[in-house]
Amino acid sequence: MDKDLGCVGKRKAKFLVGITEPGYADHSVEAEMLSPLGAEVRIIRWGGDRTRLLEQLKGLDIVMLRDIPVLDAEAIGLLNENGGIVRYGVGVDTVDLEAARRRGIKVANTPDYGAEIEVADHATALTLALVRRVVARDAQVKSGQWNIAQKEPIYRIAGSTLGLFGFGKIARAYLERMRGFGIDEVLVYDPFIADEFAVQFKVKRASFDDICRHAQIISLHAPATPETRHIVNASTLALMNERTCLINTARGALVDIHALAETLKAGKIFGAALDVLDREPIDAACPLRKLNNVILTDHTAWYSESSVRTIQKKAAQAAYEMLTTGTPASWVNKW
Repeated sequence: MDKDLGCVGKRKAKFLVGITEPGYADHSVEAEMLSPLGAEVRIIRWGGDRTRLLEQLKGLDIVMLRDIPVLDAEAIGLLNENGGIVRYGVGVDTVDLEAARRRGIKVANTPDYGAEIEVADHATALTLALVRRVVARDAQVKSGQWNIAQKEPIYRIAGSTLGLFGFGKIARAYLERMRGFGIDEVLVYDPFIADEFAVQFKVKRASFDDICRHAQIISLHAPATPETRHIVNASTLALMNERTCLINTARGALVDIHALAETLKAGKIFGAALDVLDREPIDAACPLRKLNNVILTDHTAWYSESSVRTIQKKAAQAAYEMLTTGTPASWVNKW
């Protein structure tokens, strides 16, 4: 169990590895994989207090993190030179990659832990729940309402146009599931795919503006970059219509939630289902909390018991590689 981590006999640890909370229920996987190297694994319990976080980063050879606001130059400067940072998951947008590079610290992620299965399932579940008004109906029926059906329109999924912003593994897995419900035309915006790739998957390349104009279901599957930040904003939302359903299981920064909230309040789009927010965890001021045409989940699309064990093993493997060969397979800030 976590309380026993770091017990490597009475010998002084050869390496210090820190795992930031929030992490996982049990980090024995990492401890077992790294203990043969004489590594002490410590859990960094900081409770959102940056001062406590910085204090516990001092002298670490490797820090492993799942969700953390920012690992900036100041924080990175406290790690041992030529050490490492391992991200549980794909995104490294909260890590200052250049600051790490300057200090000789390699950053690795875990891009291939099979989350396309869970995230695609979750995106599909959110889509069905939103389109069929499952969550709203549940609340209405529990409050004593009945015969609600035609008071609020529900549209058929079969024959709908699906728009995808990004067309990586998760988007393709989601598309495969949605085709089972009779999706018709598929519009894709992704500047990094070749025309032949689009033909192979029977999708049509389109601008994001055109997706907003024509797709009844829009699902976001892109990383957060300066170019994609708030790609869903007042202007693009204005292109959508009363049938548009917006799904986001990618990155919260893709959506301007204030513009989305105003659009939803006005009933200008059908609804939104979001697993990620620009600011996490959700706070009392989030304008989406009280809207009944929004479904919110807590950045949990990646999760299953299988995905947790796989991601822990792969993250531990990246740390192991950093402490042995010095070169993790999933090195993202290469020099």
